[in-house]
Amino acid sequence: MRLTWAQPEDLLPHELVQSLAEGKDVTAVRDRWVAAGGDPTPVVSGAGPAMPSLRPLARELLDELDSPVAEPSWDSLDLPAPPSLPRGSRGRELSAWTGRAAGCLLGKPVEKIPREGIEEILRATGRWPLDRWFTAVGLPGDVAARWPWNRRSAPTSLEENIDGMPEDDDLNYPMLALSLLESRGFAFTTDDVAQLWLDNLPAGRVFTAERAAYRNILDARADTATYRNPFREWIGALIRADVFGWVSPGDVRSAARLAWTDARLSHTRNGVYGAMWAAALASAAMVCDTVDEVLDAAAAVVPSSSDLATAIRFGRDAASDGDVRSGLDRLHAAYGHLHWVHVLNNAAVIAYALAAGGGEFGPSVAIAVTAGWDTDSAAATVGGVVGALSGVDDYWSKPLDGRIATSLPGGERRIEDLAARTAALAEVRK
Repeated sequence: MRLTWAQPEDLLPHELVQSLAEGKDVTAVRDRWVAAGGDPTPVVSGAGPAMPSLRPLARELLDELDSPVAEPSWDSLDLPAPPSLPRGSRGRELSAWTGRAAGCLLGKPVEKIPREGIEEILRATGRWPLDRWFTAVGLPGDVAARWPWNRRSAPTSLEENIDGMPEDDDLNYPMLALSLLESRGFAFTTDDVAQLWLDNLPAGRVFTAERAAYRNILDARADTATYRNPFREWIGALIRADVFGWVSPGDVRSAARLAWTDARLSHTRNGVYGAMWAAALASAAMVCDTVDEVLDAAAAVVPSSSDLATAIRFGRDAASDGDVRSGLDRLHAAYGHLHWVHVLNNAAVIAYALAAGGGEFGPSVAIAVTAGWDTDSAAATVGGVVGALSGVDDYWSKPLDGRIATSLPGGERRIEDLAARTAALAEVRK
């Protein structure tokens, strides 16, 4: 059985990369792995061929590298002074949910396809630069074979087959966060998050760091974010954070604190800071008037000396010089060595797409997708921010039909209902 994001022989190469980034000497572990016939290059897709003969050694070496960098407490985080923003709901919840869903949907069929493949698909179908949904109509066979659509998403996320928002973890997690706040309140704990996962999330619908943390929860481990979890600084926690901002309009620090509590279950360092930043973006988007104001406000919840802060600044700065192609060239030159699900490259893209998109919904989510990393996740975050600021026009909202499918208990949700529940929590939060 080929199991993605879980086989020890796949985890170890990723751990070599992550441990090196944390300043550890991985030379001896790498040499032992290579000498035994293991490949030190991480797989891109989530799993290579199963190698049971190497699995015991992979587990042993993973444990040798298991000495994570100490995590700062909330009170010890080096955060800039929070901005003074208006507080309270402005009635933007519906457009924020709609924007997140539409952005995610745009990126779904090309998730895992690199930037050059996305451009080739769009040129072959007469849709470059991207300003509409993707389509397979007119796509030449050789291009389709070279750049196959995301297998799970293509049947439900191309222009010719969209019928509501299909199931996606980028929407499952915000819906789960809504339930978390309704059932546990704003003083929820990280243990509450773990219990809610066990009660509601199918194990097969969690990925990367969340899948590793889920395994650790079931194993009754306290170190859920770090034990055999090389994905701890990837994007997973960031995609869970929007609701924490939407229910804290204008209070970016409180939004970040909620996201921090949630993220610690599965992530460390920049992975946690990414969640804090996404929550702050969502919080600011509920009350600010421009993208620049949102980006300025959200920067106040990111430790200024962190790699995430550097990536965000880099992405934003790249938007001030040259066209989109040259801007994305700069991002890929700086962060192209990272896995397509890492938080740093995707945070740089989110910052870039927001700044370069100028507050317009279509151009903003299109830039996030054509960047070619975690296309649906980056565009979902961008879509939530720009949707809240500017609304979502009928071209992007109508195919959703106000519906979001989900693998959570209870089945399909109405976007209006989700927005109303979010607004009710924001009212309580005042």
